[in-house]
Amino acid sequence: MKKIKIGLLFGIIAGVIDVIPMIMQNLTWDANISAFTMWIVVGFLIATIDLKINSIIKGILIAFLVLLPSAILIGWEEPVSLIPILIMTTILGGLLGFSINKTLNKK
Repeated sequence: MKKIKIGLLFGIIAGVIDVIPMIMQNLTWDANISAFTMWIVVGFLIATIDLKINSIIKGILIAFLVLLPSAILIGWEEPVSLIPILIMTTILGGLLGFSINKTLNKK
């Protein structure tokens, strides 16, 4: 249960970090809610999935796997808008992987 709580907490934090610039750009609420919930799911998955790889790589990998279906839809209409999405996914995914791993493995 501790893993789930940590994953959800860090996912919420990442979601807020990702959505703040989106709100400032006046993006639609469906885009904001979609991004926010994506990070909650990513946090949950990072915390609960046991992959024997570097925690930063694990975070980036899971974040991109979760993003993939939405990225196809977004890229189909506006391919250029994928650039900031991919950058944020790399940064936040890596930070989530690192942070969740450090928090769960504290001695």
